[in-house]
This record gives sequence, structure tokens and C-alpha cells, in this order.
Amino acid sequence: MSQYIIVYVGGDEPSSPEEGEKHFAKYMDWLSAMGDAAVSPANPLKGTVTVNADGSVTNGGVTTMSGYTIIEVDSMEAALAIAQACPFLDIGGSLEVSELVEMPAQK
Repeated sequence: MSQYIIVYVGGDEPSSPEEGEKHFAKYMDWLSAMGDAAVSPANPLKGTVTVNADGSVTNGGVTTMSGYTIIEVDSMEAALAIAQACPFLDIGGSLEVSELVEMPAQK
């Protein structure tokens, strides 16, 4: 089996605490439904700082990536099916799915 990373991009903030709780419950149900396929679920990001090509540092990111989940499944098609069921899509976000490449061991 291969590992895939699902990257969360964009998405709208909930309009109320109740809406946020409802969305969070749907998200947790989605994660639970994956069972053992969820290798590293729910990794939100905050406080992004960018190191630019010239070495300078700026606050914020150049993308709207807000987190990621790593899953282990048989194929890209299986990874896409999991992503298509993610409630993050319900709040206007999009998901980028990539296969993780295992690097050879260093000596």
C-alpha cells in the first residue's frame, strides 16, 4: 500500500460557533470512517512564515494551505474517493491529493 497526503486549501470560516461545531462533528465522522487508513489525521497549520529564495523571511504563506491528512490505501483512486467524501469541501475548500514518495535510506 502507498501513502497519500490530502492537503486542505482555502475554505470558509464558520458563520457561528454552532456551525463550526456541526462541521467539526462531520469532519471527525469522516476521519473515523477511514479507520486504519488514516495514518496521520487532522494536522492543522497555523503561524505560517515564508523563507524566500533570497533568504528573507515574511509572515504568512504563499498558499492558503491550512492543514493535511496522511492516509495509506491501495491506489490514487482509493485516495480520491476518500477525499471526495471529506466535509472540508462543504465549506468551499479544495483538496490536493498526492502520493508520498519513499526516499531511499541514507547511510
